[in-house]
Amino acid sequence: MSMSQLTEPQAVADFQRRAESQQISDPAELDAIWAALPTVTIDDVIGDWRGGELPSGHRLDGSLAQVGWHGKWLRSRYDVAPMVCRGADGELYSNLEIGKGAASLWNVEFRGELTATMVYDGQPVFDHFKRVDENTLMGIMNGSTSLVRDEHFYFFLVRE
Repeated sequence: MSMSQLTEPQAVADFQRRAESQQISDPAELDAIWAALPTVTIDDVIGDWRGGELPSGHRLDGSLAQVGWHGKWLRSRYDVAPMVCRGADGELYSNLEIGKGAASLWNVEFRGELTATMVYDGQPVFDHFKRVDENTLMGIMNGSTSLVRDEHFYFFLVRE
């Protein structure tokens, strides 16, 4: 079976292996996993999330750990902290400087599917989400900024 035709259980298993290993994946392999996962609604993604990267050779790989990124707070449609970081004191806070402000949640079409998406307030960036399991989301960051326009950034969120 080609990577572009994964079943959902195969995609979940492949996702888990890649998230745990943190080895660099070819973006086409991550796109195949994404294609096999179900979309989510805004209600599905409400909550506090711990984040991690799915390394793909993107120039952002490793940069989130350097700024103390912990995850995202998706508390309601208009109460969204896209860059929750851990400070030197160990406390979590919303880093509005790195995130260039807050964000909001919308249902946005991406690759022909309507799925919950976090829209940054201060930059032309979108984080699209799909369900891996009831407590895990796969994310793809894209937008019109050159940072993610031509080469998407892949990540995941685990419900806290």
